[in-house]
Amino acid sequence: MLTTTKDILNGHVMHRDTMRRAIEEIAQGRYTDVQIAAFLTALAHRDPSIEELVGLREGMLATGITVDFAPHRVIDIVGTGGDGKNTFNISTCACFVVAGAGYKVAKHGNYAATSVSGASQVLEGHGVRFTANPEQLRRNLDECGFTYLHAPLFALAMKHVAPVRRALPFPTCFNLLGPLINPCRPQCQLLGTATMAQLRLYTGFCRNCGIDFGVCTSLDGYDEISLTGDFRLITDDRERVLSPSDLGLPAVRPEEIYGGNTAAEAMAIFDAVLENRATTSQTNVVLANAAAAIAVLCPEKELDQALAEARESLQSGRALEALRKYVALNA
Repeated sequence: MLTTTKDILNGHVMHRDTMRRAIEEIAQGRYTDVQIAAFLTALAHRDPSIEELVGLREGMLATGITVDFAPHRVIDIVGTGGDGKNTFNISTCACFVVAGAGYKVAKHGNYAATSVSGASQVLEGHGVRFTANPEQLRRNLDECGFTYLHAPLFALAMKHVAPVRRALPFPTCFNLLGPLINPCRPQCQLLGTATMAQLRLYTGFCRNCGIDFGVCTSLDGYDEISLTGDFRLITDDRERVLSPSDLGLPAVRPEEIYGGNTAAEAMAIFDAVLENRATTSQTNVVLANAAAAIAVLCPEKELDQALAEARESLQSGRALEALRKYVALNA
């Protein structure tokens, strides 16, 4: 890895096998914190290439715990984070809407790094105990359409990286890598990015890996479909710039989807959406992201059809039922 670090600093783009080996060697405990910090710092001078990102992902999955949910076709809905917007748990809420619509969702997530509440916080707030037990994870998927893979239980290499990453005063490649290392290797992903550069990188990555995908970014910097303005959505077959009105929805103000100042405040909004007592703006932003995910799962469906499915899941109470079943199975 030391040679790799020097090569990156000298401007070279690494082969995927080189990056995979670097992660494998880190997982084996072969490097000091200083050496790992140097590697991460070298990579932080630029975004990784698609080739490098694929190699990093392969290394993380090869050294971690993986799960197989075949024959289910599953989707993950996740954003990069780091957009500084501190919204409530929109992606996690959308997962239960998609599950309530009859699809299978395997979400990979963690505690928040840059906002008050991540997926792990909101689920733990409901009394969920995280597990890596494959039978329990599959049971969740079978019985309520949703299962959750808490990242620290699966990404074993991170025990060597996490302390270094926390000590560094800047984002590292693992901010980009996190959404891409779901241990079940989902066939479908809806990925939110905070920048156009990230959107292009993720699009190339998904095409390289054969993932059925949607990659989105709001043009005002949200790493999801925020409905605060126009957003760009790239799927397997097309690229579009859409406005809220294209979905038949009104635009929302940033403060209307703010997540609050504590994890408890964010969870209260999350619950209000699923219980059909949230504001129109809070509800619509969840429905928009759920619709995009359904359209990834079913590319023959237009966004308006997918939005109707999402709305029915929420209004009928099936989304809330999916959450309640999941909590009961994992409390």
